[in-house]
Amino acid sequence: MTELRGASVVLRPTVREDIPALAGIRATPEVHARWRGGDDLAADIAADLDDPDTRCLTIDHRQRPIGMIQWYAEEEPDYRHAGIDIFLDTAVHGRGLGTDAVRTLACHLVDVHGYHRLVIDPAADNTAAIRCYTKVGFRPVGIMRQYERGTDGTWHDGLLMDLLADELVR
Repeated sequence: MTELRGASVVLRPTVREDIPALAGIRATPEVHARWRGGDDLAADIAADLDDPDTRCLTIDHRQRPIGMIQWYAEEEPDYRHAGIDIFLDTAVHGRGLGTDAVRTLACHLVDVHGYHRLVIDPAADNTAAIRCYTKVGFRPVGIMRQYERGTDGTWHDGLLMDLLADELVR
């Protein structure tokens, strides 16, 4: 994949040299609470890069990494769709950069790869993420009860959201 240009961000294939910066972003308390991992966040990101089913893109703004967006695909013809995950440096939250990154990738997945449906699954209490995804056209499908374990060891609900190609807000 080549780089994808949004209004303010560039999405480019993540390379090993990005790992320290991305691990630093994932280590911030706000991001770590949403994107947990093991004790070695750099190893977690390296594992994502090595996963043949996950495509990792570094989000650049003003020529510096500010986060990562990933996508995966279900290619079974009767269930074909793609899913997205994203984390963003808290220093740039609230500027529309997450929305730009999600929109840029969603357009690519619909226009280039031909996916008719995309999914994303923020924590049910992550109102900022839900607002971001809604701006792109994602709609709530339902609550996934006790969906993921939090950093506190307890189970937390997730919100399944999806977007159909003709609902994409360009």
